[in-house]
Amino acid sequence: MAANQGGRTRRRLSTEERREQLLAVGARLFSESPYDEVWIEQVAEIAGVSRGLLYHYFPTKRDFFAAVVERESARMLRMTAAVPGIPVREQLGAGLDTFLEYVEAHAHGYRAFHRADAAGDQAVRKVYQRALAAQEKQILEAMAADPEFGPVCARRPDVPLAVRGWLAFTTAVCLEWLRGAGLSRDQVRDLCTRALLGVIAP
Repeated sequence: MAANQGGRTRRRLSTEERREQLLAVGARLFSESPYDEVWIEQVAEIAGVSRGLLYHYFPTKRDFFAAVVERESARMLRMTAAVPGIPVREQLGAGLDTFLEYVEAHAHGYRAFHRADAAGDQAVRKVYQRALAAQEKQILEAMAADPEFGPVCARRPDVPLAVRGWLAFTTAVCLEWLRGAGLSRDQVRDLCTRALLGVIAP
């Protein structure tokens, strides 16, 4: 425990807690400004740490932004993981509800994640593209194991492309929703549900 100037004590952050704090600050800054306009000094100042400490966790700005993107990707994959044995059609609405709760609660992180595609750094863009590929794979695996949609996936080679297009559609809808598109969460969920079922339904 370390004492501050007001005589109160504050808990020293663990390594993992400090890393999470820095990534949260980064998510906010990268969501508000393009990659090239975010300075590592800003992150250190807002987090109340030295620039040297930040570089101890993340050697370069590229490493830092890539970690922000990977953090949000892992969150989204956890949020949208399929439950074995439950039909995809039944899971879709509930899964989107959970996902939209995440988007709303972690708007900075969600925006930062999708800004990665516009980053000039090819290494960062590759991290983003790997994350999207993981989302696509998760959806396709759930569909392939589903009694209703499994046969559709087996006979239609266009399903992977349809899922990829649906992810892009859902991203665009969610980003507009966060900008104040005037739709309720239920309306966004229903719109995205209909969009996917419309292209893959048997």
